[in-house]
Amino acid sequence: MFMRSTTALAAVLFVGAAPLALAAEKPTDPQIAHIAYTAGTIDIEAAKQAIKKSKNKEVVAFAKDMERDHAAVNKQALDLVKKLKVTPEDNDTSKALAKAAKEERAKLEKLKGADFDKAYIDNEVAYHKQVDSALETLLIPSASNAELKSLLETGLKIFQGHEQHAEHVAGMLK
Repeated sequence: MFMRSTTALAAVLFVGAAPLALAAEKPTDPQIAHIAYTAGTIDIEAAKQAIKKSKNKEVVAFAKDMERDHAAVNKQALDLVKKLKVTPEDNDTSKALAKAAKEERAKLEKLKGADFDKAYIDNEVAYHKQVDSALETLLIPSASNAELKSLLETGLKIFQGHEQHAEHVAGMLK
């Protein structure tokens, strides 16, 4: 749920490894919740940009999947934090993710056509690889709450599917 949370972290999409690497200390559950939600929101914004700019049916279909999945995950994440009575906590990692995403969207906004499609999908592939790694090595091991940990584990499986889908689309664009 949290990941179909895959998606939630998918948002980290635009960011790559650097922002997640900032979390040198073990993040708390409220921080993990904020990171996941921020990541989902970022991927939704990226998908909206691709839907608006791309004319490639495969890229648009991928972006629509990302928008749908991440919106669903963010809803599940919000439902979980309400159930657990947890207030997501902004932190250096979520702030870095948001900053990097804004910069990436600005770069992509300047591109058109096939150049945009390739840059967007290449970023999605790299992002999903980074998110998978962050889930496995930082977020899942750091989660204290069993329900949160379970959602992140489910999310990892979904996110790995997103990575494969992005790689497939990238192969079609070559």
